[in-house]
Amino acid sequence: MSDINLKLHVWRQESRGATGKFEDYSKYAEGISTHASFLEMLDVVNERLAEDGIRPIVFDHDCREGICGSCGAVINGVPHGPQKLTTTCQLHMRQFKNGDEIWVEPFRAGAFPIIKDLMVDRGKFDTIIQAGGFISIRTGSAPDANEIPVPKEVSDGAFDAATCIGCGACVAACPNASASLFLSAKIAHLNLLPQGQPERYKRTRQMVSAHDEAGFGGCTNHKECEAACPKGISTDWIAKMNRDMLIATITGKDGKFA
Repeated sequence: MSDINLKLHVWRQESRGATGKFEDYSKYAEGISTHASFLEMLDVVNERLAEDGIRPIVFDHDCREGICGSCGAVINGVPHGPQKLTTTCQLHMRQFKNGDEIWVEPFRAGAFPIIKDLMVDRGKFDTIIQAGGFISIRTGSAPDANEIPVPKEVSDGAFDAATCIGCGACVAACPNASASLFLSAKIAHLNLLPQGQPERYKRTRQMVSAHDEAGFGGCTNHKECEAACPKGISTDWIAKMNRDMLIATITGKDGKFA
């Protein structure tokens, strides 16, 4: 079957302080192509809502290629939906069957206040990144290829950590609303490389402090974050972050023993 009818329920909320509720939009979600992406399905529903004079559903999106991390919704209780290693924009309607009931709601966390409908404010992630500061290594010109040798396992690890797109699914999945997976990935991809070593422990302290001050919860090893992450970021990075934080706490902000 190329077209399906859905029992669609979407969370509607006018503003941050307003009371929200689920609305039934099943009649607007009929004849949906299984070749469409989930966001294209919402586009179709929005066009039909607009025709009836109803305010379209507000949701985040940008690249629609699973790269930017802008999109995000909890679909039937799962951040980004039922397909593993997939962002909301990469999820296709072929993952659903005719007559399926779908509940769509925003990422829920105290540090992610709702702006409107499915759109949340993830600006606290920017605050964490900014707390990392800069590196002191001169980067004004291209170095020789072998000037700073980087072992392959180190470069591979840094690349794996850097694949985090900052979508916030880890926060939405965590029962504590912790951003530890995002935080540890951002710390790791800088701390692993030689250029990141001078500020390694200071950076860790500052970013962890920014995380806690932003209102995110602590990690208690549920590993729901890893299961929900569309890029498969490992919770091993959290353990490495905790180790660096312990060293930073014992030795002082610059990581040097007295």
